[in-house]
Amino acid sequence: MTAAAAPVATCESEVMRRIGAIFLPEFPPERLRSVVEAAEAGGVPELWLWEDCFQESAFASAAAALAWSERLHVGIGVAPMPLRNVAITAMEIATIARMFPGRLQPGVGHGVQRWMAQTGSRVASPLTLMREYVPALRQLLAGDEVTTSGRFVQLDRVRLAWPPVVVPPVYAAGEGPKTLHLTGEVADGTVLTGGTTVERAAEAVAAIAMGRAAAERDGRNEVVVYLPTAFGGPEAEARMARELSIWNMPDDQRLAAVGDAGAVADVAERFFAVGVDDVVLQPTSEEPDLTGFMRQVGEVAQRVSS
Repeated sequence: MTAAAAPVATCESEVMRRIGAIFLPEFPPERLRSVVEAAEAGGVPELWLWEDCFQESAFASAAAALAWSERLHVGIGVAPMPLRNVAITAMEIATIARMFPGRLQPGVGHGVQRWMAQTGSRVASPLTLMREYVPALRQLLAGDEVTTSGRFVQLDRVRLAWPPVVVPPVYAAGEGPKTLHLTGEVADGTVLTGGTTVERAAEAVAAIAMGRAAAERDGRNEVVVYLPTAFGGPEAEARMARELSIWNMPDDQRLAAVGDAGAVADVAERFFAVGVDDVVLQPTSEEPDLTGFMRQVGEVAQRVSS
């Protein structure tokens, strides 16, 4: 038996061209409120959060950020699937989405495998988990009664008592070609890893589209990319160089934006040109002025929208 589904937010057939910002879990949670207020005042459309073990809860942070703002959309990009039973994730999302309709953009991902191992939640096949988890999550959020017996996801007549009135799109994170293809098959949107180059983003957009076509799904996935960003001159360049050196990635496999709002907007435009919908500006972990960073992101968003 299936309950009547609530309205679901859908992706348009063309690129959305949105700009967002990130509050890194490296920053202490007590700094979040000032960042949210600065983002809202600066005209930042979206603030994204995520969970890194063992730092901050994305869902608690998202609820607080939404409560402290009136227009800001909040993305979770992403929470690790192995750590949570899918029913618990659905309850978290539904509760927040009902309190703040239309402003939550939740996402899930594999999780960093060594962290999953530390918690005893690492699974033998992350791809299988995503294939089972994301469809079950989307069905639960739509108000369906779900029964499934998969390798990792088992539900017996589970239905949310309070499904969202407006169902948020569910994003899934992907990096390798198999995962990207799968996000197109099962999710509403895809989150790409920070530092992704424009060329790799174009390849990802194609892989995601192929996955969606293979599953015979209409429309397209929204694609989100995180862009490491530092506003300013030589000091910002040095800070970004230190940040990227920590990532231990070859120069031809990473991209960052450094400079004024115009220079950052120019890099964002390159992503929009290859089919990315949402460029989310990621500060360095050494960012000295988070509220000022949000004001600059707002200026980039204005340039892009104009």
